[in-house]
Amino acid sequence: MANIALRNPQFKSVTLGVTENSASCAIKINGTTRYLLTKNRPNTGGFVAGIITLNFDIAELARDYLEIEYQTNYVPQTIDIETDITTYTLQDAQGTIVQTLATIEDVGFEAYGTFLENVNPIVPFRLLPTYLIPEQNPSPLLTPTFEILVPENESGRLPSINSSGVYVTNYTSSDTSVTNSDGVVFTIKRASCSKYGDGLKIIYINKYGAQQDLWFFLKNSKQIARTNEGYKSNIISYPSNSGATYNKRDAANKVFNTQAKQSHSLSSGYYPEASNQLFEELLLSENVWLEVFYNGLQQIVPVKVKDSSVAFKTQLNDRLIQYTMEFEEAFDYINNIR
Repeated sequence: MANIALRNPQFKSVTLGVTENSASCAIKINGTTRYLLTKNRPNTGGFVAGIITLNFDIAELARDYLEIEYQTNYVPQTIDIETDITTYTLQDAQGTIVQTLATIEDVGFEAYGTFLENVNPIVPFRLLPTYLIPEQNPSPLLTPTFEILVPENESGRLPSINSSGVYVTNYTSSDTSVTNSDGVVFTIKRASCSKYGDGLKIIYINKYGAQQDLWFFLKNSKQIARTNEGYKSNIISYPSNSGATYNKRDAANKVFNTQAKQSHSLSSGYYPEASNQLFEELLLSENVWLEVFYNGLQQIVPVKVKDSSVAFKTQLNDRLIQYTMEFEEAFDYINNIR
């Protein structure tokens, strides 16, 4: 069983022997058959080829059933995928159709691999067990180390994975390191936010298909922008006892369908160079939330990253590494949900 990244193509292959003429691919999601794909042996140059391999891409179809929602427990959301590939021989000596079945079982993640990680990428793209968060020193020659920057007095959760599946390790408001159940250590650096407030937390689905926190410590600003439509109204009236008139307090140019969106400009504060991967994955994420306070209550609201690019910073070029990013709330400010 493999943990497959569903934001990439995922090919399931079958080799047809010289007597096999077609193959079908049944895709089961969480135990229910959802799709049946069929391919025939290709006819090459006017004659039927010999041994040939057929490929079925299941990722896009399976991902339709992976509905990502914010999870308070931070356990990565996955789906169970069973791919049943059947090959068919037209007939045996008795004239009956012969079927050969192969079953492949996977777990699908809202994850992605890069071009350099080749075809059919598998989560977590490194050896198990590990955290589902970027390494500080991504090198096969070095022991993996993990580190995050968190405000003082803040607790949180860290997703992990081993051969048995995914789970979460909690850290308290005072922890400076934690060790998960597989013995992998995670360092937690604490930052004081007293100068600019308590900081704001962005939660996003990272490259590994897991929720991850990223704190923006420095100043932040909020903007609101509105859109509307208008039309020119005829406000003139014709009283029976006088000439034509109109009310000067009545608008001749009417406004309607007014709507608004709020956006937030957040400054990250100073991060180490090894944290550039965090901002890359935030930019590429399709599921992002912002923790805000509204009427004194903590709210987790969906947002979209407005930036379309991030220039990576280094200590050599920039000395201090700080990012400012723009986020737009992923809903209309005036409630219009029907």
